[in-house]
Amino acid sequence: MAEFPDERRLVLRARDQLDQWTKRARTEAYAELFEGDDAILSPEEVRSLDALDSELERAGGDGVWGTDRYGIHTGGPSSSDAALGVVCVYHPQITTDTVLRGSDDLDDETEARLNDALWQYSERVATLINAKLDEFVRRTQR
Repeated sequence: MAEFPDERRLVLRARDQLDQWTKRARTEAYAELFEGDDAILSPEEVRSLDALDSELERAGGDGVWGTDRYGIHTGGPSSSDAALGVVCVYHPQITTDTVLRGSDDLDDETEARLNDALWQYSERVATLINAKLDEFVRRTQR
């Protein structure tokens, strides 16, 4: 029989680190995807997202870059290598009827491209957090 209390304690300890891991992963994912020669969006598109982020923050919200949410899930028996994992539970998306409303001057193609980039960003953040979680689990279970 699996020892759920040990797994539960491990999840609770990992959740205590989640905010810190998320902040670092967001910074790293932003740099990887939106800066430099290999950026997935043009500088103008990044400026549009940054402007929308600032507008939403001034209005009291989380902005574009703080809207994504992540959770730790159990994925299998405690003895497996993938007993815990990270999943993005909310991907930011720009639409006319959600919190991340795009400005009226966004055409459908640009909105789709920005939303694709936000999806990639959130998934990259989840991957980076998962690497920290794996490292945490290995250190904890030594």
